[in-house]
Amino acid sequence: MEIICIDKRTFDELVVRFSMIEKKVTGICNPAKDAGLKKWMDNQEVCGILRISKRTLQVYREKGLLPFTRVKNKFFYKPEDVQNMLESSYHPQKRKP
Repeated sequence: MEIICIDKRTFDELVVRFSMIEKKVTGICNPAKDAGLKKWMDNQEVCGILRISKRTLQVYREKGLLPFTRVKNKFFYKPEDVQNMLESSYHPQKRKP
């Protein structure tokens, strides 16, 4: 086994860098709750993904087909809810024997 000696300043710099790496890994593995706020989608984004009009999106809200949150006069949707709607509407092609 080889022993390597380094001065205190270099060691302290390594400790600081390891701490930074630890914080980044922790942030990736355990995202903060408020970080989820960046993931909300507005009407325009949802209409683009689903390829529907704003009026159709309004009908989906009224019928309870797509969960949403309303802040004043602006609507927001979770990407997971949009994804679930797409997956629930999926019909695989049936093979004819």
